[in-house]
Order: sequence, then C-alpha cells, then structure tokens
Amino acid sequence: MEKKIAHAIQSYFTTQHQITVPEAQLALQETKKEFEGDLTFVLFPFLKATGKKPEDLGAALGSYLIANVPGITSFNIVKGFLNLVLANSYWNQLLSDFYTNGIPKPMQGLGKKVMVEYSSPNTNKPLHLGHLRNNFLGYSIAEILKACGYNVVKANLVNDRGIHICKSMIAYQKEGNGETPQSSGLKGDHLVGKYYVLFDAAYRKEIKALMEEGKTEDEAKKKAPIMLAAQDMLLRWETGDPETIKLWKTMNGWVYEGFDQTYRNIGVDFDKMYYESDTYLLGKTTVEEGLKAGVFFKKEDGSVWIDLTAEGLDQKLVLRGDGTSVYITQDMGTADLKYKEFNMDRSIYVVGNEQDYHFVVLKHILKKLGRPYAEGIYHLSYGMVDLPSGRMKSREGTVVDADDLVQEMITTAEARTRELGKIEDFSSDEANKLYRMLGLGALKYFLLKVDPKKSMLFNPDESVEFQGNTGPFIQYTHARISAILRKATQLKVLPSAADIQLDYVVHEAERNVLALLKDFPVKTEEAAETYSPALVANYVYALAKEFNRMYNELAIIGHNTPAEQAYRLILCTLTKRTIREAMLFVGIEVPEKM
Repeated sequence: MEKKIAHAIQSYFTTQHQITVPEAQLALQETKKEFEGDLTFVLFPFLKATGKKPEDLGAALGSYLIANVPGITSFNIVKGFLNLVLANSYWNQLLSDFYTNGIPKPMQGLGKKVMVEYSSPNTNKPLHLGHLRNNFLGYSIAEILKACGYNVVKANLVNDRGIHICKSMIAYQKEGNGETPQSSGLKGDHLVGKYYVLFDAAYRKEIKALMEEGKTEDEAKKKAPIMLAAQDMLLRWETGDPETIKLWKTMNGWVYEGFDQTYRNIGVDFDKMYYESDTYLLGKTTVEEGLKAGVFFKKEDGSVWIDLTAEGLDQKLVLRGDGTSVYITQDMGTADLKYKEFNMDRSIYVVGNEQDYHFVVLKHILKKLGRPYAEGIYHLSYGMVDLPSGRMKSREGTVVDADDLVQEMITTAEARTRELGKIEDFSSDEANKLYRMLGLGALKYFLLKVDPKKSMLFNPDESVEFQGNTGPFIQYTHARISAILRKATQLKVLPSAADIQLDYVVHEAERNVLALLKDFPVKTEEAAETYSPALVANYVYALAKEFNRMYNELAIIGHNTPAEQAYRLILCTLTKRTIREAMLFVGIEVPEKM
C-alpha cells in the first residue's frame, strides 16, 4: 500500500505541478496516535515549489489520492502534515496475507557475507559484566543480519598472549603449589583470574616498598621484581622456552574450558576462533609492504610509523624499534587473514568505545595499503556498563563476574516468580527451566534495549520486573498468548484465513497491533543497517504492550461475535510468532506457560 501511495504522490506532483520528486522524498510515516489516520505525508518540503499553503496543498493531494488509490477512505490536515485513513479492507487483507503467507522478511543481505567478531577475551581472567554486553551485542547483530539474508560468520579473536597472561603465570609459579581446577573446585578461568589478582596485590606491595626506599613511583613500577619477572617470562615465551610454553598451554587450557562453559551458559556461539598467539606476527610482512610502498616511514630508532596528520589524526606507531609488534600490527595481519579465508563484504568488530581511535587508524591504514575490504570494516563501538556500586576493575578483583551475575539473575527470577505464584502447576524441572529463561532474558534484554553507543547503568533488580520495559514482561506476554491459544484449541475455535471478513470493522486496538506487526520487517531491516539490537528490543516491547492493551479492552474468546473472535485469535497467533522471533534475534527464549 505504501508503495502505491508513494507512486500516486509522485504522479500528483508530476501531472499537477510539473515537479519531479525523487523517491527518497516520498517517505510515509505512521500517524501519531493523537491524530486520526494511519499514514502521514509531510507537506513542508513542497510548499515553495507548488506555491501553495499547507492546507491547500494537503486538500488537493488528499483528494487526488482518494480518487486514485483504492483503500484510502479519508484524510485530514494538521498544519503541514497530511494524515491518510486506510479502509478496513486494507487492514483485513493485510491480516489475511500475514496469516496465510507469514510476515515478509527483509532480504537486503542476500548474496552478501559479513563477519561479526565479538567476545575477544583475555585468557588471564574470567568473563565479566562488560564481556556480557559485548557477547550479547555480537550474537544479536549476527542473528539479525542472518534474518535479513546475510551469510554471517561469527568470529572470536582470543587474546591469549602478552604481558597480562604472563602476570597470572608468574603469580601461579610463585604461589600456585600445583593447584588445578579439579583440586580447587574452581572453574579454570576463575582459577587463573585469582592469580592475576594476586599478581597485582604483590606488585602494589613491591611498589610501596621501593618507594619507601626513596624511588619515585615510576621507578618503582619499572623496578618491581615481580614485574621484571613477568617481562622476562614474556621474552622466554617469545623465544619458545619449553617450560614457559608448557605452563602457558596448561593455564590457557583451563581458561578455555571455563570460557566454553560460560558461552554455553549464556547462549552464544562462534563459527571461527582466532588466537593472538597465531596472528600477532602476521602484520610484520604488511609493515614491510607498507614501507616499500611509502605508506609507512622509519624513524632513527628503527621504529615504523604512519603519518595520518592529513586525515586529522597524528603519527601512529606500527612496529617498535626492536622489531616487536603492537596491536595495530597484529590487527593488520589478522584483517588480511580473515579476508583471505572468508572474502566477506563487511567485517564488524564489536569492541568497547575506548578503542574508537584504534579502529579509525586501522581503517585508514588499510585504505592506504589498497586493501579491497578496507571500506567494509566497521567498528561497532559500545559504551561501558556500570553497576549502582560503580565501575569494575579486573586487577583489583572488583569485577562483576559473568557466571556469578547469571546465577544471581536466575536466583532473583526464581524469587520474583514464586512471589507472584506463577508456577503452581510446574514440575521441578519445568520451574528451573523457567527461572533460567527469565533470569537470562532479564539480563540480555536490559543490556540490549539501550543503544549500543550509550554507556549504561545495569540494575539487576529493575531488570527482573514483570512490568515495564523488561524481558520478563515480554516473556509473560508470550506465555499469556500461548494460554489463550491453548484454550482456543481445547474449545476447537482456532480460525483459518477464510474466517477473515474483508468488510470487518477493525477496532482501534486491533489495528494498532496489526500496524506493529506490519512494522516488524522494517524494524529488523533498520536494526541490521544500524547494527542496533535496541531497535528490535524496543519494538517487541511496544508490540507486547499494545497486545496487552487489546487484551484488556477487548474480549478474545467468548462475549463477542464469531468474526471478532476469529480476528483476534489470528492476531494472537501472529503476535506470538513475532514476539518469539524478535526475542530470538536478541538471544532470548520465551516460555509457553508461566
């Protein structure tokens, strides 16, 4: 319908005013709820060219559309906005089409390949709250892109080498006494993280002692014996010292087992794993290539740089004077490797906003090197997550551990559910499955409903509420609809598309639900184009809220006519399907009963 109206508007301006209007200027909006109408066309951009006042142009265009587009029954003009009222037959045919053929899916991604790289943990500590936002964002974007027809590769680049890894290793050598995940009863990533915290405590103690001997803080930090030991261990790792490599592999193995358990627990997965220990040397050949091409230059100390001052940036180090890599070196090589392996059209890096500058530099470098994939690089930058108690610090052991938080959310969901008495006829297994579904749903939804670019405050208690813009509210709505449809099945009143009457008079609450169902492909496409799961999350909340309004205003089974009952049960079915699909886009399961 929107396309027919847009073409008719284009025809009006061509025939009546000899004005050619580009298709981009023919967008129709949903009419605001406070005004009568279904679709709105903004008149302001055309007043000067037509020489008409808003009310005159609106009256002429509105009359033209009624005469030329079947399905428009009336119009009204509010200032510079033309509001169009669509016929009942339009909405009824739309419902019939959706019920028979399904709601159309956006397919703008057909034939295109995208890699979404997310998680990217360090192997010196367990995943924490910040990692959860990263993982949920990456997974959700990948699922939304898949829904739009893209061929998606989910990738994870694990930071498994470097000084931070050696810190945990040194602390373990000094204080571990052969401790293992089995002997300690700790998950492997938690055990290794414990030694990272112990390293920092010992390091601080040594710094304090050296400063008391008269050294400056900077001198103390550089001369602290435990830091010198970690730096020496890194050199031994880089030269392939067998004993160091053995310990590194053992401790990393513990961490990977722990990570895998967490990933399964939070419901994310990957198609391809990359490891920094395999890729950190790759960029060195790229540096040599760039030097020969004049993209990079060498300073007197032998270090290699790129000058990006013409791009409004500065000079950037790409290789140290001693020939060792920096992060940008590795990222250049890894970008080449990814493209060689997957030949993707777009490469999305899900990384916190503290790395904004890094990715601007990376893209400029790859463009200057003439890489065909450089334009397809996109940094999905996201803000940090804080708790009411403040920011988290890994070194001090004050992070909010991901495993602990997930368990806390499940426990809180159980308490809230029991308070509301929603599990009276559940078996123990069914109840535990529901608590888990609600706890994870609350956590994921709260972290994803906020635009990724914004920093946010995560409030665990608020997230588990069964009212308002929360995951459990949407999950409860899905369970409510499921109960209605079970009752309809028992009463044998489930309708077919043939039960929809094209002259049915649509109630406002029904039309509002149907209008939102119509918007599902648009919102999904918009979320894919902007890499914002928040658009899907807030869309499905709006749909659940509008459904509940209809549920409260109108009888669905009984106390109505057969035509009304059929219409509303079909709306129930479509709403349930859409809630389920939209929630899966953000990685959330929905229950059949509560």
